[in-house]
Amino acid sequence: MPMTDGTPLARVVRQAGGVDVPDRLATLPGADLTTLLLRVLRLRTARLKPTDVFRRYADDRFVAPADVPFDVLRRTEDHLISLLPNGFRPITLAPVVPLGTHSVVGTVNQDKVLSTVRGTEVAADPTNGLALAAADLRRRALAADPRSGETVRLATVQRVVRAQLFGGPGMPAHFGLLGMVTAGRDTGDLAFERRHAVEHLRYLATALPGRVELRLTVWQPRYAVVADAVRAALPDVHIVDQPEREAGRDYYTGFAFGATIVDGHDRVDIADGGFVDWTQRLLGNHKERLC
Repeated sequence: MPMTDGTPLARVVRQAGGVDVPDRLATLPGADLTTLLLRVLRLRTARLKPTDVFRRYADDRFVAPADVPFDVLRRTEDHLISLLPNGFRPITLAPVVPLGTHSVVGTVNQDKVLSTVRGTEVAADPTNGLALAAADLRRRALAADPRSGETVRLATVQRVVRAQLFGGPGMPAHFGLLGMVTAGRDTGDLAFERRHAVEHLRYLATALPGRVELRLTVWQPRYAVVADAVRAALPDVHIVDQPEREAGRDYYTGFAFGATIVDGHDRVDIADGGFVDWTQRLLGNHKERLC
């Protein structure tokens, strides 16, 4: 990859032995690279004193405790889980996922993810890990019946880490997110999409406190029937169209939604979702669907 003189990366690779160092390291087999990096970390930690560790604790935003009181957070998580629709199974995800889960499957910039030296990365969103678990369950169902229509519904609350720097109070590097995924097989006429968009959005309208506004974005005209199904199923919920939305256009396929809590003049965007092609690509099967 070309490097511009004067950039931090260019300076580092010159000190490390030349501009081709990153490319040569990237081509090492995974186990060999892990062996090398573990050796580097052992050498670095051997030079540290307890005061160095404590100083890093005070300065590193990734390791600071959350400001939210533990009991408030736990009650909120328990409340949200208790309201999950019938059929959703809460699971406990690992705190890490395979390297590339967020960028290769979910199209998130790798620089926004906290990668490890062991071929993994720290979870940045629970839906990525849930998608892997759902794909595995769908794989098993398809092994028993290649036309299996079994629907997989999974949910979790997970502490996640994001490497990009957020500004303002209440925006730490790590925070808890509730994630829900529904995986299954295309049955034609966007029936899967219509049914499960309604299911996910009904949950948001029910579980979130106060006045909830649902925002629907249709990027492909054929998904208009999905938005129509949501409106018909939730006549008492404030629903607005958001055709001008651009965020997530390359992330979702054709249809996306969001939820906002409205309190007087204050508005808090609190949820986001839609349909993705992750299980299609993970399983190599264009009939797979994921909300």
